[in-house]
Amino acid sequence: MQTLNHPFPLFDSHKRFADAQDQDYPDTQKLLKPIFASDSNKYEHWLWTKEYLQFIARHKATGTFDRFRNECERFLLWCWCFKSDKTLSQLNKIDILEYADFLWSPPKAWIGQDANARRFEESGGIFKINPNWRPFVSRQSKASKLKSPYHISQSTLNASFVALTTFFNHLIDLDLIAKNPIKQAKKDCRHLMRDTQVRQVHRLSDLQWQTVLDCATQMADQDSRFERHLFLIASLKTLYLRISELSDRDNWKPVMGHFWHKDGYWWLKVYGKGNKLRDVSVPVSFLPFLQRYRESRNLGPLPLLDESVAIISKNNSHKGLGARQLRRFVQEVFDDAYLKLVQTGLTLEANELKSASAHWLRHTGASMDIEENRDLKYLSEDLGHASLATTDTIYVQTDIRNRAESGKYRKV
Repeated sequence: MQTLNHPFPLFDSHKRFADAQDQDYPDTQKLLKPIFASDSNKYEHWLWTKEYLQFIARHKATGTFDRFRNECERFLLWCWCFKSDKTLSQLNKIDILEYADFLWSPPKAWIGQDANARRFEESGGIFKINPNWRPFVSRQSKASKLKSPYHISQSTLNASFVALTTFFNHLIDLDLIAKNPIKQAKKDCRHLMRDTQVRQVHRLSDLQWQTVLDCATQMADQDSRFERHLFLIASLKTLYLRISELSDRDNWKPVMGHFWHKDGYWWLKVYGKGNKLRDVSVPVSFLPFLQRYRESRNLGPLPLLDESVAIISKNNSHKGLGARQLRRFVQEVFDDAYLKLVQTGLTLEANELKSASAHWLRHTGASMDIEENRDLKYLSEDLGHASLATTDTIYVQTDIRNRAESGKYRKV
């Protein structure tokens, strides 16, 4: 079957998926036709997966849809290639363990080199398969590839089990299959490590954060185009925001009117993970950054009720920006801060910053406020955690510090 040597995408992005018509994807349909003709079960499984992803697209955020689509798509392609004699209802624990082996070390033909390769390229309303797309992407350097083979990470492998567990449970709920082999297989998977490590929160040190903030401020002072960068950096850290919570999405447009004021206190209404709305408290120290950014856009000092302009906008417009563009802004500041640390001889701090992502700013803000003894309950509510235990597990490490201190001066 051609899929083995040339895996191809089955489902498009969240934005296009809802309105996707089969005739708009002639390349995909041409490849699917002989597959379905040879086995009607394969068409049924493709349809089940498509309907499941439609359910996910309606009820989950874009990032969640992307993860579940990626995992279901890979699994379906694998089934067609390596388990073509079985239906989904016939798969057992041994089959899933074989799939885990496949995930851990996929064939070279399934591994791409371009992390930004889109599934499809549009031309005149027709979406053609991108020949550079692959189900897996290698982010290793050339030197690393020569030394060691490609393997997925522990977190990716675990995420695959989670997504497929949910997929099979969905099929069970619809009485399409009778059992879920994923849970049993996960317990016996030789590639999954049971993690009892000390949890490390990915955050910036005080020095790294101050350098990042100083660089963002200097960039904005020198060129007004970077006012967005400064405001974004300050927002993510101080308000504990995820990048998606400031990005323009199909079902939510963050606007200035989401800042609101009552009884002398400022709040920001946020649409976050799990499709939950929450109100984040806005500290007084953040208001100068908000005022500065608004003034750079010729807006009044502070937001007005029902103000409909985007919180972070495109140049010379009131339209919002997507998550990819916002991440690029953060990275530009991080890159500048990295060079600043290198120039001052702080190589270790610089190298740590080089691996940081935008999400580290959320962790940085929460960790620093924990150190300042902010009430854990209020911090948890601002973070949007479902329970206090989540915040405690991630950020409160008093017992870990005590353990480290007790063993610090052990003798050899």
